Amino acid sequence: MRRFGAEYLRETRRGMWEDTTALAGLDLPNRRHVLDVGCGTGELTSVLDAASPAEVVGVDRDPDLLAHLTGPAVRGDALALPFADATFDLVVCQALLINLPDPTAAVHEFGRVSSDLVAAIEPDNGAVTIESTVDSETRLATTARKHYLTGVNTDVTLGAAAADLFREAGFSDVSTVRYDHVRTVSPPYDPHELEDAKRKALGSGLSKNREEMLAGGLTPDAFEALREAWREMGRDAITQMQDETYEKSETVPFYVTVGRV
Repeated sequence: MRRFGAEYLRETRRGMWEDTTALAGLDLPNRRHVLDVGCGTGELTSVLDAASPAEVVGVDRDPDLLAHLTGPAVRGDALALPFADATFDLVVCQALLINLPDPTAAVHEFGRVSSDLVAAIEPDNGAVTIESTVDSETRLATTARKHYLTGVNTDVTLGAAAADLFREAGFSDVSTVRYDHVRTVSPPYDPHELEDAKRKALGSGLSKNREEMLAGGLTPDAFEALREAWREMGRDAITQMQDETYEKSETVPFYVTVGRV
């Protein structure tokens, strides 16, 4: 299972659920006991808690991430949840199945501890789109993503295909709703956006995915060429930020899949 730090989780999920329409199928106002599996730092957990009268419990393997939760938090593994059968009437996860080598086993485990609904909110990272005032950014990001998706050892494009896992687990009334998380960068820039541009100029962010991209077909020389172009792109972004002309929009499609146990 791939693991992520608190800062990464906070920034990638920041502002995601300003519109909760796509969560309507979870019937949150009528829930009594909700479990958020792979809750991380609790961004979705807090949304579920605000939208429901239920007790919302977060579970994650990483105790450092759980320390950020303000409500009930339990350390546990998605493949062996530390709860009795049918403890919750809703079990939900966000961007968890895409990081598991065996998402099918996790879905079966969710069904074991749920008495009613299971929901998975999973992105299709192969369908991410980027628009940027730096001409090369879209092209370079597309190239990097293509090789990363090929080389990573989990299905990070799962998206709407989570519905197939639900049906294989025997769930009924399976439905899927698309929700686009749009992240924008425009002046005035916040500290995270400035730091992100700096990482691009250093090529450090790209280097973290070097192993996966080499596994995805890039030669070491091709990776270094991509990294140098990436660094130049980052420097162009910094220059535009200094002039307050840099703008970027990234759209990540998520699919909210709900099934009844």
